[in-house]
Amino acid sequence: MLDFLDFGFLDALDILLVAILLYYVYKLVKGTVAINIFLGIAMIFLIWKLTEALKMEMLSEILGKFLGGGVLLLLIVFQQEIRKFLLLLGSTNFASKKGFLKQIPFLKSEVNLETNVDIIVSACKSMSKEKTGALIVIARNNSLEAFKQSGDTMHIEVNVPILKSIFYKNSPLHDGAITIEDNIITATRVILPVANDMNIPTHFGLRHRAAIGVSLQTDALVLVVSEETGKVSYIKNGEFILFDDTDKLVELIKEDLE
Repeated sequence: MLDFLDFGFLDALDILLVAILLYYVYKLVKGTVAINIFLGIAMIFLIWKLTEALKMEMLSEILGKFLGGGVLLLLIVFQQEIRKFLLLLGSTNFASKKGFLKQIPFLKSEVNLETNVDIIVSACKSMSKEKTGALIVIARNNSLEAFKQSGDTMHIEVNVPILKSIFYKNSPLHDGAITIEDNIITATRVILPVANDMNIPTHFGLRHRAAIGVSLQTDALVLVVSEETGKVSYIKNGEFILFDDTDKLVELIKEDLE
C-alpha cells in the first residue's frame, strides 16, 4: 500500500497547525525588512530538504549545520517579531470574541472592518490644520489591555467632535494616547512605551516615539498629529510615513485593517 493512503486525521491536523503558524509568522514580518530574511530562510530550508531527498550528503550536511547553528542569530534578527508573537499568545482570551480560534483566518470575523477610518482621518486632518497634537492607537489582532490599564477606561463611539474634544489642549484627557477598538474609544490618557531607537529622527517628539514603541510591541496601527508642525504620521511595525494626502491615508489604513 502506498504511503499517501495512510494519510490520517493527525497528518491533516499537523499540516493545518503548520499552515496557521506560517500564516502568523508572515503577518508579523509582512511590510518589514524581516520579510526578506524570512523568505531567504524559507528558501534555504526547502533547498536543504531537496538535497536530503536527493541524497546529496555533503551539501545537505552544510545546510543542516547552517540552519541548526543559526537559531540564536534568528532570535536576535527577529527579536521584535518574536516579541509580538509571544504577546499575541499571552494576551489571548479564549473566552472572548477575539479568542485564539477567532483569529484563525477562516474562522475569524473581520471586526476591524467596522472601524470608521474616514471619521478618524477626518478628525486628524482637522486637528492638523489647528496644530492640535494627537496620538491614536487602532487595535487589530493583539490585545491592548496591558496599555489601557495605564489610562482611563471609556466606551464612546468614534466621531469627529469627540476626537477633537479629547485632544483639545485644555481638555483633561488630552495627555497620552487613546485606543480605538471596533470603532469604540476604549481608553484615554494611555501611557505608551517610548522607543529609544537611534534611527528615529531627532525632531520626533515623545508622541512619535510612543507611537513607534507600541507599534513594535503590538500589531496596532497608530496615527500621530504633530503639535509643532501639524503633520499627520502613520506608524505600523515601527515604520512611519508622513501624509499630506488624506485620501491615500484612508485607503492604506483600510487595507491594513483588512
